[in-house]
Amino acid sequence: MNKTTDYFQRLSQYNQWMNKRLYQVCEAIPDSVRKEDRGAFFRSIHGTLNHILLADKVWLGRFYAQPFEIQSLAQELYTEFETLHQERQNTDKEIQDWVDSLTEEQLALPLTFTSVSQPRECVFPLWHAALHFFNHQTHHRGQLTTLLSQSGFEPGVTDLLWVPFE
Repeated sequence: MNKTTDYFQRLSQYNQWMNKRLYQVCEAIPDSVRKEDRGAFFRSIHGTLNHILLADKVWLGRFYAQPFEIQSLAQELYTEFETLHQERQNTDKEIQDWVDSLTEEQLALPLTFTSVSQPRECVFPLWHAALHFFNHQTHHRGQLTTLLSQSGFEPGVTDLLWVPFE
């Protein structure tokens, strides 16, 4: 491996680690509290978890050239927490499989897609889109940890440096 593909491996490991930890915290929260509108960008803890999964599915669809069609970026994919959690785990495995397949040559190639938020064709090197993909997750997990803390639930350490090597 080289440093660029190693970097994306690390980000994928971090994604799985954080999602596992945050879903464990969220399992202990009553559904009504998870779904309470807290004035966040995606309203609630559940809404934020849902948006992260939805965006991941949209990006994976782009990476695999198999579009994942949505109505909006706030669309609820799964009402039931257990189903949302299972789909999160499945998607994290898909992300890891995709990252495992990456080569330096692929990362340098252009990725063309239609933006959901600004409906237009976009072209970026795959490495740039992949970096945005992982950064987007981290951004919204930051919002999620704030919502959890405000609700009285401790999200724990979230730093990339503390991801356990497996």
